[in-house]
Amino acid sequence: MLDAGCGSGRLTAELLEVLPRGRVVGVDLSQNMLRSAQQHLRPDFGGRLTLTVADLQHLPFRHAFDGIVSTAAFHWVLDFDKLFASLRSALRSSGWLHAQCGGGENLLRLRQRVAKLARCTPYAPYLASFPEPWFFADAEQAAGILRRAGFTNIETSIEAAPTLLDDARQYEEFVSNIILRLHLRQLPSEELRSQFMTELTRLAAADDPPYLLDYWRLNLSGAAA
Repeated sequence: MLDAGCGSGRLTAELLEVLPRGRVVGVDLSQNMLRSAQQHLRPDFGGRLTLTVADLQHLPFRHAFDGIVSTAAFHWVLDFDKLFASLRSALRSSGWLHAQCGGGENLLRLRQRVAKLARCTPYAPYLASFPEPWFFADAEQAAGILRRAGFTNIETSIEAAPTLLDDARQYEEFVSNIILRLHLRQLPSEELRSQFMTELTRLAAADDPPYLLDYWRLNLSGAAA
């Protein structure tokens, strides 16, 4: 099994637990994430686990896996055609793919606010031309891309997954660390980053209910042709 974009290894651990005689390879671009996964997983799963730094668009595997799973990773890859062609090449002829990532109008309210704020002084010199680092395909788009990559028995769907955070502090920390970390890196000082997040958090406090993130999930599956 391949865990594509394994991060800190939460899903990887679940796979290893339900496949007592199976082997799982986890890949991620972040060496820090893989170090965390290694520390967490190696004591319990030892030789059944391999962790590798790899770009999902250029996986170093050919016809190696019976199945590929992924959660909350694919939307960080901007070229879905390269992504799914790479995944298809990594699968054996009887293999399958099951994944979930952001899709459709995922986080639309927050993204609109970020885009508007990014055009304002003093953020514009750093963020006005900064492109979104995500690609949120809808179900029809994803199905077409999977088909072009050589998958069959394709199923795709979009589902709402609203997430309500407890308070301003949790909202600011979550959005800073999980959603907008690449945006905030463009700002040259901690003071400016803090100011940007304070303004976003103030807007979220006025929502009904406050601090709600409008997540939408793209579910997708397919079989290797």
